[in-house]
Amino acid sequence: MPVESALSSDGKTLTISISGRFDFEIVQEFRGAYSQHKGVNYVIDMRGTEHMDSSALGMLLNMRKSLGDSTKISIINSRPQIKKILTISRFDKKFDIE
Repeated sequence: MPVESALSSDGKTLTISISGRFDFEIVQEFRGAYSQHKGVNYVIDMRGTEHMDSSALGMLLNMRKSLGDSTKISIINSRPQIKKILTISRFDKKFDIE
């Protein structure tokens, strides 16, 4: 599966792992991964993400809008080219990018 989610043992952090292509094909899967959990910190692990397009940026913005500005969302393990896209798009202002 391109999108997998796991809640930490303490129930405070939801990690969403994306593998392969992060694009419109997984919009429902991605939304479903975070919409069932409220009041937690979110970590998007992009270790296995090979490609990301503009629809993925839109999905991340929709996630931010849906969860609110006070919710902590971190994006981790991005490949250099994906991290560059996130930085150029100024996503470092809305997300913690590690």
